[in-house]
Amino acid sequence: MFKKILIANRGEIACRVIKTARKMGIQTVAIYSDADKNALHVKMADEAVHIGPPPANQSYIVIDKVMKAIKETGAEAVHPGYGFLSENSKFAEALAAAGVAFIGPPVGAIEAMGDKITSKKIAQDAEVSTVPGYMGLIEDADEAVKISNEIGYPVMIKASAGGGGKGMRIAWNDDEAREGFQSSKNEAASSFGDDRIFIEKFVTQPRHIEIQVLCDSHGNGVYLGERECSIQRRNQKVVEEAPSPFLDEKTRKAMGEQAVALAQAVDYASAGTVEFIVDGDKNFYFLEMNTRLQVEHPVTELITGVDLVEQMIRVAAGEKLSISQKDVKLNGWAIENRLYAEDPYRNFLPSIGRLTRYRPPAETAAGPLLAYGKWQGDAPEGDAAVRNDTGVYEGGEISMYYDPMIAKLCTWAPTRDDAIEAMRVALDSFEVEGIGHNLPFLSAVMDHQIFIKGEMTTAFIEEQYPEGFEGVELGQDVLKRIAASAAAMHRVAEIRRARISGRMDNHERKVGKHWVVTLQGEEFAVKIKADKKGSTVKFDDGSKLRVKSDWTPGDSLAVLEVGGEPLVMKVDKITAGFRLRSRGADLKVHVRTPRQAELARLMPEKLPPDTSKMLLCPMPGLMVKVDVEAGQEVQEGQALCTIEAMKMENILRAEKKGIVTKINASAGDSLAVDEIIMEFE
Repeated sequence: MFKKILIANRGEIACRVIKTARKMGIQTVAIYSDADKNALHVKMADEAVHIGPPPANQSYIVIDKVMKAIKETGAEAVHPGYGFLSENSKFAEALAAAGVAFIGPPVGAIEAMGDKITSKKIAQDAEVSTVPGYMGLIEDADEAVKISNEIGYPVMIKASAGGGGKGMRIAWNDDEAREGFQSSKNEAASSFGDDRIFIEKFVTQPRHIEIQVLCDSHGNGVYLGERECSIQRRNQKVVEEAPSPFLDEKTRKAMGEQAVALAQAVDYASAGTVEFIVDGDKNFYFLEMNTRLQVEHPVTELITGVDLVEQMIRVAAGEKLSISQKDVKLNGWAIENRLYAEDPYRNFLPSIGRLTRYRPPAETAAGPLLAYGKWQGDAPEGDAAVRNDTGVYEGGEISMYYDPMIAKLCTWAPTRDDAIEAMRVALDSFEVEGIGHNLPFLSAVMDHQIFIKGEMTTAFIEEQYPEGFEGVELGQDVLKRIAASAAAMHRVAEIRRARISGRMDNHERKVGKHWVVTLQGEEFAVKIKADKKGSTVKFDDGSKLRVKSDWTPGDSLAVLEVGGEPLVMKVDKITAGFRLRSRGADLKVHVRTPRQAELARLMPEKLPPDTSKMLLCPMPGLMVKVDVEAGQEVQEGQALCTIEAMKMENILRAEKKGIVTKINASAGDSLAVDEIIMEFE
């Protein structure tokens, strides 16, 4: 077995690999750019080597710099994580030439399956069902339009060397095909150094389901069930689960056997993933094979008990697989939510800055493998488990140079319903401050009926949030539970204030019983009767809720029992009440005496400033180009400029017809969020 490995990556995946290596008694080496000198993976590794400036194309993906770090530290093997150099055959060749093991598949398999065009041809030759498309290289936008018409709209334009949603566009007409081809080509060149593009038919109402395979160099291969990855935004997975709520055992077996056969056709040896599009009739079509560890691998580990990173290391060291297909059992259900530094209220645009507060829920291992154990074989037992794979810490920075992922929050439970409920509580318990993030949106998905029923497709976000995410409107039952909690919490705060001010005689000063709670545009008049074990809150309609909690003023998280059911809320103090966040809702909750509530109704509402005649920068980023000039008339939907942030190009368009009066930014400028880019008449 190896004594020292280098992790050619950063962030949460580097931390993930370090944990398994530590468990196996293997020393680890981290590499880092200027932007990552204080990163968590650097702190966790036994050694760390600086490799250059922040941009990945000047540090993490420069093969010579990584090879130098390997030589300096004497690392015997390299784990590439995902992204960066993980599917780069030249890197694997350089390692082989230096006598260093690559913790991944052979070079031939990377070249055959890592290139989407080549992999589709191999799949077709192996009689694997594939999506109709054009596999040749496409020279320009005119040829892209011609091919798109021959295939038939809608089509998907994809980068041949792509991954993670980069360099991918869906086109429904000629204009979108022309524009999508150029954007995909630009993103592919920027992210992968390879601007080759191909086009395939876009399957409507699809589900994205992938099979995890594991092969060794001795001819053995197994599949470890499937992962459902249908909830995606901009072709980037957001929520994953294992197993899929859609597949039956017959389809799972057929997909799994086909995936293993495809892997073995290219002498695959390591962990890999074969991705399929599955239609409503359970017909499946091969999309691509990812010759690396997937972001969403934890859900597979949680339902199988197999540590995929450990297996990759053992296979790279020449060992045989210790399990056969008959040993693989799918136990319980696991869900992964990707926590991103993206503001859901700004169309999920990237957010950067310092994490002024970062408090994930506590990890627990009730029954299944939590994260880094070994094959257990038997079905797990116990209640829900929580796992959080992360690469950040409180006080750390979210950089503009890399992927905006903060953490991967996972839950496991014996049933899907229980896993979803465990995830709801975990999301409500996750405290993140200082940047925009998608926690509210993830909570909304967990409560959405389509997701609860398991009926989602890859069009879920587009169809359910066509105007973007604007927050959550809570139902009456949940509002009453929060109102009761706020009233009980306010009473505790009032008693605390009275004690501190010295106005309470022998701790017996009576605090008012009657309050009016205002939230989400509604009022609830309540009466509180408190005792040593909690409070009973009575509403005007005669209903009552019992509230129990050990919350004290100043706590940023309130864990309560309301009406016998758990309720978790993030708490901030505001004038005459609280800002409470729970189940995806962000509420200003005011608790007033009846007289104060009466006067508050008379107060005028403060209106936000009018920015309708301005184009504001929606995220920190780099101005790539400006498409209009001062004095020009623009039409609704017309492209105004392109902003690049976190390796993604974002085209900003006119919301309505108008005339540009002033342009405040030009190509090459670095822009801050809400900076005025241009103004209109």
